[in-house]
Amino acid sequence: MRALGLDYGTKTIGVAVSDGLGLTAQTVTTIRRTSLKADLAALGGLVREYEAERFVVGLPLNMDGSEGPRAEATRKFVDALTQTLGLPVELWDERLSTVAAQRTLLEADLSRAKRREVIDQMAAQFILQGWLDARHPAHEAYDDDPET
Repeated sequence: MRALGLDYGTKTIGVAVSDGLGLTAQTVTTIRRTSLKADLAALGGLVREYEAERFVVGLPLNMDGSEGPRAEATRKFVDALTQTLGLPVELWDERLSTVAAQRTLLEADLSRAKRREVIDQMAAQFILQGWLDARHPAHEAYDDDPET
């Protein structure tokens, strides 16, 4: 089951995809937003290309867990996404995903221009990987070991 992870922003949509087993997330692309119709068409193309069966969209909550204007805009986008593409959508708390992505890119010693180019898709990867990890806790990998 492949899922597309999305980091929905005002200017871009970062996109990541899970592997076929639903264990790892990889970066895919950053969509430069132009119009809702064009954004949805681009996502539809990625659904077909990667044979995705669902979306995991980062929900930008405030640090206290409350929802603000960005969360409301994300929910409206999710409604349009569901109506247009017909796939299930899961919302995932994206607090600090961009911070984690930025830290990872800084540790990789990428230039500021290169970081700006990939930050949104890295944030989407963190969102999707968090969702995947919650569905498959690490200890399940060893459940078939008769010694445990």
